[in-house]
Amino acid sequence: MSTPPRLTFVNRQGERHARKLSLFGLRALIEEMQCQGVTARAVLSGTGVLSKDFDDDASLITRDQRLAIYRNAQRLAKRSDVALLAGARQRISDFGIYGYALASSRTLGDALDLSFRHLRQAGPVLQITSRVEDGVIKLRSHDPESLGDLLPFVAEFWRSSNLTFLSRVLERPFPSLRMLLPYPAPPHWRAYGRTFNCPIEFEAEAMEWHFAESIWQLPLPNANPAAAKVCQRFCEQVLSEQPQGSELTDSIRAALVNRPGRFARIDDIAAHLGMSLRTLNRRLASEGLSYQSIIDDVRKTLAVEYLERTTLSVEHICERVGFSDPSNFRKAFKKWTGRSPSDFRDADLR
Repeated sequence: MSTPPRLTFVNRQGERHARKLSLFGLRALIEEMQCQGVTARAVLSGTGVLSKDFDDDASLITRDQRLAIYRNAQRLAKRSDVALLAGARQRISDFGIYGYALASSRTLGDALDLSFRHLRQAGPVLQITSRVEDGVIKLRSHDPESLGDLLPFVAEFWRSSNLTFLSRVLERPFPSLRMLLPYPAPPHWRAYGRTFNCPIEFEAEAMEWHFAESIWQLPLPNANPAAAKVCQRFCEQVLSEQPQGSELTDSIRAALVNRPGRFARIDDIAAHLGMSLRTLNRRLASEGLSYQSIIDDVRKTLAVEYLERTTLSVEHICERVGFSDPSNFRKAFKKWTGRSPSDFRDADLR
């Protein structure tokens, strides 16, 4: 039985201004908002995204644009559970060729494996990794606090959308085991149970979605090997046209963001990746990189996110990005951006 890779996907938050995310899934949000009396124009206002962009499967937007759409919807919605309701509207066609590729796969495991390889096309805004423990697949979303007060909306829409989509692929409810969410129960918390049909743990220490490894073998009712192959080739083509880091550097970044502020030694990373220290250093050198340069980049991207998306003090951010001395953090941040942390945050607020 094939099982999911430990690393599924890393959406590097430092590349917030690169057009890497698709519009897939957002049509359902627009439709739900319209049902609540809010126009598409209002939801897209100030985001730089136009209604006509939804007619092109190849349209790409930035992470900031997707978050701006979420923020508009959260602000304008007439109901607090709008994200759950919007996610429940998802259709296979809302995910374009990516959706058809998954639906025509032979088994749910094949579909999930394909989704892990092409997760960027589904538009996630957080790093996502997976692991298998005691027969349970655990999907983890990393650094959720970087989303600030938008986190519950993003979590509700992302999980409701994916659960609805997978249920349509299966043509029966997707069997979730447990959901862990690192924020307090919202006013509409009872709707979580109805939507996800599994135990929900609010104020958890991590943000995870658990389901049984055994579902990997479930056959899909619309399996079509020929159609799946055509759709998968198209997905590969679209993904190959999008800029991204190498598999090695993405794997290292994922391992580092698992525990921000306490970065592993390079020999531990090599062991985690199943290679010798010498091999890891040689492969990094071939890409013109060093382990320290990757750590510095992760520190920089996390620091920028904390400054822009949270109200954490500079001292707390310093600890979270692995500096023991705030003065050293300020010097490093100025070297990275040309501004002090406080100047950077003040400029972002203006």
